[in-house]
Amino acid sequence: MHVHGQPEDLGTLSRTQHSIRLYWTLGLTGAFLILEVIGAIWTSSLALLADAGHMLTDVAGICLSLVAIWFASKPPSPSNTYGYVRLEILAALANGVLLLSMAAFILYEAYLRTWSPSEILAGPMLTIAIVGLGVNLANMWLLHRGVDESLNLRGAYFEVLGDAMASLGVIAAALIIQFTGWTLADPLISGAIGLFILPRTWNLIKQAVQILMEGVPPHLDVREIETAMRTSHGVRDVHDLHVWTLTSGKEAMSAHVLVEDLSDGQHILKDLQALLRERFGIEHTTVQLESDRSPLIHINPGIEREK
Repeated sequence: MHVHGQPEDLGTLSRTQHSIRLYWTLGLTGAFLILEVIGAIWTSSLALLADAGHMLTDVAGICLSLVAIWFASKPPSPSNTYGYVRLEILAALANGVLLLSMAAFILYEAYLRTWSPSEILAGPMLTIAIVGLGVNLANMWLLHRGVDESLNLRGAYFEVLGDAMASLGVIAAALIIQFTGWTLADPLISGAIGLFILPRTWNLIKQAVQILMEGVPPHLDVREIETAMRTSHGVRDVHDLHVWTLTSGKEAMSAHVLVEDLSDGQHILKDLQALLRERFGIEHTTVQLESDRSPLIHINPGIEREK
């Protein structure tokens, strides 16, 4: 029987580190958001306003992520046997919806301004955009170490990446207007920013929905897992195999396993747990051993403790 204490401790430490990174990102983004909104009104720049709107979704998304991380740290209860770890996925889905709405707004405003361009103060617009790029690069540096560990941080990172690209677009628009006077660059680049946001937003929403639908994690292959289990000691067949994601970096699996000898059940279970943990990274497993006579049910000790 393997012990789950160490992975849980590491998970708590990881959540704390994620929170610290998100708090710093929230502070930097929130401060610049206020500056950018003032600048957008002052310069009449849609590109700045679009970037400010995107940053507003960042602030809202980061707040949702921090709330989700706080809830995820709460212990399981009789009514929530896995605790609140799924809130991270709900927060990521909400972030995606916010980003999608923002992209639609930017594209709509860009369309209107293409036909009715307005006068723009290119100099202040350029200065604010350069400061914004610096803020976004700092945020990307803060978040990049956690993108492979948390869907929430991945969503926040992609939002900041989108902001950085938007800042580059605003800088380009400001330079074009400054040196050529061609104000149409502002709505055109704003539209490009909106189009840039869409595919990354769609990917984030798709990942969150896949987890909520308890689909197979994209990095795992059920057929490969089934084949590996069938070759394990004492296993004759595997059926009713299900693999899903509880939250970022935490997969679960359940299966019925037909064995040759139930009296060797504990040894078979130990081998299966080691196989699933070491080869596929699945820590939370529920395996029901069966023979032609009667079943022996085994529930992973880690799940029992969480319940």
